[in-house]
Amino acid sequence: MKVIITHNNQELSEKACELIEQQVKEKPDSVLGLATGGSPLGTYNEMIKGCNHRSVDYEHVKALNLDEYIGLDKNDPQSYHFFMRKHLFDHININPDHTYIPNGKAKDLQEECEQYEQFIEDIGPPDLQLLGIGQNGHIGFNEPGTPFDRETHIIQLEESTRQANARFFESIDDVPKQAITMGIQSILKSKKIVVIASGERKADAIQRLLEEEPSENLPASALRNHKNVTLIVDEEAYQKVGQGEETQ
Repeated sequence: MKVIITHNNQELSEKACELIEQQVKEKPDSVLGLATGGSPLGTYNEMIKGCNHRSVDYEHVKALNLDEYIGLDKNDPQSYHFFMRKHLFDHININPDHTYIPNGKAKDLQEECEQYEQFIEDIGPPDLQLLGIGQNGHIGFNEPGTPFDRETHIIQLEESTRQANARFFESIDDVPKQAITMGIQSILKSKKIVVIASGERKADAIQRLLEEEPSENLPASALRNHKNVTLIVDEEAYQKVGQGEETQ
């Protein structure tokens, strides 16, 4: 695992965007795996700048998102369909028909999981997967205890995850209790993975990721088994880590 330490979230976002733009320039029809939540917002803002001011072209790119809340319509302001349109897709020249997000309102949720996993096989797997990391070490919505060999599935969200996401809702009672998420095995199919983590709140998870042996109690630790992972962290998120990792 390659570790890049930045001074702050802005520098982190610029570096993550740089890696994404490099991928798209090298392969214009790249498949990008994309994340939601607070972590990638700065990166998406930089991608918008790149499209508008640096002629970065997303016309032939396909995007696969990690997850979606169960029970939210795609036009619900708290859905990840809405999130991606608001923070990225509506502001770059990507074809809306080339953006794929699980359907949290599917009549048959298990069938939706199976079909989405088949999408990953048919369209991807991602040439580059962007990930955040939860305070409890989750990636996507794969909570602690999720088997490393799980593919796209329904997950019961931990209370800590719902609390962390409550800031996006009017109250904790409005935060869905379940989601569809790409599984850890689904994520590991990606050719390259870029993980971003910013702020003191992520320091414990980053320390565990870099210093503990892989364990299903820390879903992100499965990434240590992947051959091409770049972790971009700012100084606050890296502050508890000892020496010994490859850094830049």
